[in-house]
Parts: sequence; C-alpha cells; structure tokens
Amino acid sequence: MFNNYIKIAWRNIKANRLFSLINIIGLSIGLAIVILLFLFISHEQSFDTMFSKKDRIHRVLVETDGDFGYETWATAPPVVASSLQKEVTNVEKAARMLKHDFGGTASLRVNNQNFTEDRFYWVDKELLSIFDISILKGDKENALDRPNTVIISETTANMYFGNDDPVGQVLLVDDSLKLEVTGVYQDFPENSTLDADVMASSNGYWFYENRSWSNSSFETYCLLKNNVSFESTLIQMNHMLDANVSQEDQWYSLSLQPLSKVHLYSASFGNTYTSRVGDINEVRNLGYLAVLILLIACMNYMNLTTARSQKRSKEVGISKTLGATSQSLIGRFYMETGLITAISMVLGFFLAIMVLPAFNALTDQEINIDLLLTGEFLAVLLMIWAITTFLSGIYPALYLSRFLPKQILSPSLKQDKGNLVVRKGLVVLQFAASASLIVGVLIIYQQTQFIQNKNLGFAPENVMAISVRGLRGMENRSAMLQELKSLTDVTSVAMAQGYPSIDVSGRSLRKNESEEHGLNIQTNVTDSEIIDVLNLKLLAGQGLPAHKSEGDTLVEVVLNKKAVDYLGFTPDEAIGKEVYIGVPNIIVGVVDDFNYESLRQPIGAYAFHNNTSEGKSYMLVRFKTGNISNTLSGLKAAFNKVAPNLDFDYTFLDQNLEKFYAREKRAGQLSIVFCILAIFVAALGLFGLAAYTAEQRRKEIGIRKVLGASVATVAQMLSKDFAKLVFIALLFGFPLAYWLMETWLEGFAYRIHIQWWVFVVSAIIALGIALLTVSFQSIRAALINPVKSLRTE
Repeated sequence: MFNNYIKIAWRNIKANRLFSLINIIGLSIGLAIVILLFLFISHEQSFDTMFSKKDRIHRVLVETDGDFGYETWATAPPVVASSLQKEVTNVEKAARMLKHDFGGTASLRVNNQNFTEDRFYWVDKELLSIFDISILKGDKENALDRPNTVIISETTANMYFGNDDPVGQVLLVDDSLKLEVTGVYQDFPENSTLDADVMASSNGYWFYENRSWSNSSFETYCLLKNNVSFESTLIQMNHMLDANVSQEDQWYSLSLQPLSKVHLYSASFGNTYTSRVGDINEVRNLGYLAVLILLIACMNYMNLTTARSQKRSKEVGISKTLGATSQSLIGRFYMETGLITAISMVLGFFLAIMVLPAFNALTDQEINIDLLLTGEFLAVLLMIWAITTFLSGIYPALYLSRFLPKQILSPSLKQDKGNLVVRKGLVVLQFAASASLIVGVLIIYQQTQFIQNKNLGFAPENVMAISVRGLRGMENRSAMLQELKSLTDVTSVAMAQGYPSIDVSGRSLRKNESEEHGLNIQTNVTDSEIIDVLNLKLLAGQGLPAHKSEGDTLVEVVLNKKAVDYLGFTPDEAIGKEVYIGVPNIIVGVVDDFNYESLRQPIGAYAFHNNTSEGKSYMLVRFKTGNISNTLSGLKAAFNKVAPNLDFDYTFLDQNLEKFYAREKRAGQLSIVFCILAIFVAALGLFGLAAYTAEQRRKEIGIRKVLGASVATVAQMLSKDFAKLVFIALLFGFPLAYWLMETWLEGFAYRIHIQWWVFVVSAIIALGIALLTVSFQSIRAALINPVKSLRTE
C-alpha cells in the first residue's frame, strides 16, 4: 500500500506540473529561509556551551541607583572578586578581566615590529580554571602566577612569532611595559563570549590589590560550588556589600547573570568589553519571521490543492465506491504532500548551502556549513519536514477525503462555499502578512535614515582619533601635537581622554559638596581645542584655558546644556559658578547638547575638564576634506617620527559611530531581503490561483469574447475578486503593523513618527504586486482563441 501511495502521488505531481512546480518553489524558498534562520538562531544559542562548568559560571552585574540612571553594568569594582571568594560561601572561585586601558587597544612591539591589539585583557589567574582554558604550550599550572607574564592565543602566536616558539619571548606594551610570554592557549571559538587574544597577569598590575568598592570597570566571573542555590548566593552577596559599604555610599547593588544568558541578554547593559554581544529580541524576531514565511508557503499549498478539489472529486468518489476509507484517502493525500515537501526540503537544503556565504555577510556571522551536516541538525530538518507536511496537508487531506460518491455529479460541489471561504481567508492572511512586512521595511528604513542624518550636535566627519596611550611624558606628547598641527591638511588637534561614542569616566554632578544625590555625568579630560575639533556650539563663556600653570589645582570645566539645566542656571548664569564633580570645578564654558551615545539613549550630562589626575589617551585631529589617502599617510609619518616603537592605531569618528547602529542596519537589510522573498512566495500562490481560476472560467471567457468583450474587460473581470481580497488583507495587516512598529520604535530616544503615507505606499505596492500577478494570467486567458475555449472537453 505504501508503494502504491507513492506511485499515485508521483503521478499526480507529474500530471499537474504547473501547480506542483509552484508548490515546490514556494516551499523550497520558505524551507531555505527557515534553515538559514534556524542556523543563525542555533549559533546564537550555542554561545559558551563549550565550557565544562558552564552551569556554575556566573557574571557579576552592577545595578546602579538613580544617580547613574538605574542602569545595569556588566563590570564590577575591583574588590568584588576577592571578596566573593572570602565572604560568600557559595562561591568557589572568582576572577576579574580588565580590557587594556578600560576598553582601549594596546600597542605591542614584538621583534622590532609594531602591532595593534584590541583584545588585550588583564586577568586574574583563576580565570583559566573557571573557564578551563586549554594551554597548548608552556606551564599549564602556573602560566599567569608571576607578575609581568602573558599568554597569547594560537592565532596571535602565529601572527607575532611565525614558526618560532613564543614561550620566553617578550612583548613590549605601549613602549613601556615588558611582558614575558609563558604560554599559548587554544583560540576561543566564535561562539564564545570570551574573545581575548592576549591575557596578561593581573599579579603586580595596579589593580591587583585594589580594595576599592568604586571604579566599576572590571568584568567579574565567579564559579559557584556544586548544588548551591542561586537565590541564597544573591542574599550572601548583598550581605557582603552591606558589611563593606555603608548604606549612604551604596550607589549600586550586585546581582548575578548565568553564563548561558550572557550573550543574548546583555544588549542593554553598559560597560561590556566583549565584541560578541547578541540580542534575544533579534533572535525572537527572526524566529517569528521564519515561521511567518513558512506559513505563507504552507498556505499556498493548501490554497492550490483545495482550489483543484473539483478535479480530484471524481478520483475520491471512485476510490470510495471501490471501498477506500476516509483514513486511507487521508494517508494518500498526505503521502502526496509529504513527497512534495520532501522534494522542497532537499531543494531548500541545497539553496541554503548556496546562499550561506551571502547570509553570513548579511548577518555579520561566521556560521559554518558543517552545522548543516550534524546529526542534531538533520534531526531538526526531519522535524521541520514533518511539521511542514502536517500544516500543508491537514486541510486538503481532510477536505478532499470527505467527498461522498453521490456528491460527485452534484453541482453543489462546484459551489462549495466552505471551501471558497477558506481559500479566500488564506489569501487574506497571506497578503495581510505581506502588507505588514512592507510597512515594517519602510519604517525600519526611515528610522535608519533618520539616525544617519540626524544632527548630533557635533561634526564627526573628517575627524580622526589617534591612540597615544603608549606615548610617555609631556615632552613627547607636545612634540606629537606640534608634528600633527604642522601638517597642511590638519586644521585643529586636541588631546582627550575619549571622544563621543566611547565610554569616558562616569561621575555624579552635584550642585554643592553636601548634596546627597546628584546627576550621572560623563567627564572627559581634554584641552582647549576640543570645541574646535568636534565643532561644538559654544552657548556661553569660553573653552578650557590653553595653558595651565604647574601646581595650579583649580579644575575648569565646560558643561553641556543638560548639565547646566540640572544646576538650575541659564548658560550665561553658569559661567564662574562652582560645581562638585568629585572635586570642586569652576564652570568656564557651556556648549549645546550633543549626542555622545547611541540615539537609543537620551542626551545626558557631559563635561570637558582639565583635571591633571587623569590621562589623555587620544589625539583628536580635524582635517580638511580632500585626498584622504595623502592625509592618512602624512599623519602616519608624523606619528612614526615621534613614536617609532608604537603602532599607528586610529579610527574615524563617523565610522565609529556607525557601530552603534550596526544592529539596526542589519535588521533593516534582513527585513528587506526576507520581505521580498515572503511577497514573492505569496505572489506565487496568487499566480497559481489566478491560473486555476482562468482555467475554470475558460468557456465563460470564450463566450464573453464571442459576444464582444475586450481583453481589458476580461482581465478586469478576473482581477477584481483578488483585488477585493487584498483590500481586506490591508485592513487586517495595517493595524498589526502599526502596533508592532510602534513597539519597536519605543526602543529609541530619538525616533520618527509613523506617517499615514507609509500605509498608502504599502497599499499601492501590495495591490500592485497582486494585480500584476493576477493580470498576467488574466490577459493570457483573455488572449486565447475563443474557438479553443469553446471546444468540448
């Protein structure tokens, strides 16, 4: 019987090539998308599963109070790790990670060659056992015990030392600190949150014995003991905090984040160092999109199969007359569905393999094709095939198998209203989904363009940030400043701790020293030319003084308007006033607000100051537009002249800002691609239905043409019913799209407002696609010779 079902199914597929082809193409595209998106989701969910103690590893989080905006930070104070090991009985081990220069890059000199390393971390030795990091060369037990030692990844070792043995070699960091290589460790895989290429021992480094409960800059991981309660550990941690920090000084609380949630549930956290941060919302949205496209493809199958029910009715009636049961017919129809979905699955599988490189480029991932060939994934494919077969075949199988022999010649079958309502309902659902996708793509595109074109309050174009962390001594820094200023393409240069789009120092702004609560403010130590370099708008006063006498302890500050508003002054009134930002400051200038963070965040308080207690890590250079290549060569030559032992490490401010919106840009690109594919699949089904409708009304069309009907009249007659369905779909799809996109836009502090014309344009696009699809078949049917249409079947 099974073989017989396969033969019948194959004959039906061959006998109805057009409809079978439409079904197979639609399902193949849908399944290919599902396979690709499932690969992406599986890759995102696989993060950190390679660590044997993953279920016991947690990251310490800091949850700030109102002074710091009730934010959650992925970094903790330096004393937290050692206190956890000593005072929290549930904790077995704890370790800190500090990215070099609080998130900056390191300049390394190896064998007379300069390198820039942006994944350089200072770590506690306990980290190696918490994450069971595999040491390939060197002392596995004591690799980071001694001060001034470092271990490097296998890839980094090959880049720095080639075929030479790295163990015992020396790295010169920032032209000042020599580190001995004591080991080479296996590269962290792409699905690991830890991304370090160089890990230096914290032993002997400045924060090693630091007992501060402030300066929350250290990513801290702890390993819980076996069979201890997560909740009881949190209680012990809060007791630890209370025992060491007075209530009035507690501007934060501590919590734990399981390692399994670090990758996907940290997108909104501040102060994270890893370059591999996912977003659970993106994963969910792509999952919903995959299901939606697959459902559209399944609806196509149901629609086309039930539309051809009249032709299948005789087959069902004869089979039942000869003794076939409804169950056996259901099995037969499901076999046909299963065969079509199996063919589609194979085609979709190979289609997914073909487009995987393009998909990786689109999603900025490195998903390996080998994942498609694992037993686990093949089992998932089998499950997807079963679900697709069930969804696609459930209604056609139940509908077709219920025909009775006596109904075969009954005209009521031709006018089965229930079947017609279901088919129309499926068309409405398909185009409601398509219309929603069109609206979503237009709004995502608008928001992305709004972000890219918004006036940020400063001019990031033609500004370069050059790292000078390793440049020691004011004499060398002054020499570098003069060399850069002497270039003809350079208009202004400022030394600064940081620049918009990167973290600087977070403090509290207070009106006076006795004020209990203040306002979170970002502070950036810099010099007098910062206003010119960033092209900030000066509202009152002047910039920082160009010269500061030796021994002068007065701290001048330039505040933005947000900070001045908090203080209760107008910009002019603020000049000369004293404020407290850690230490007393005198306001010498006020600049207009500018967006120094992502546009997802509202503008906060910001201060430029000249407190000599902090260092300046960058030279910010504004240059003239023109030949960027020549300008870059000149800047590099000037840099190398002063600092031959440092690597020329630079970034353009406008390019750095784009990283903020990489996720939105990626979401927009994915939405456009998958929206086009979803609409194509829906249009494919509509094409099949139009072809079948034209075939059913073939004689009617012939009679109308004989009586004088034009091609346009016939095309209009066949198209108007589908146009009505699309209009109904828009009524359902647009409210859903509005709600979904309003929810998405709420994540931005600066956003567009959804305009009415978006829905008009979407309606025109959806209706145009539908009419274009249907009209092709309608015109084709109208052009057929009436003599052929009126021939006896």
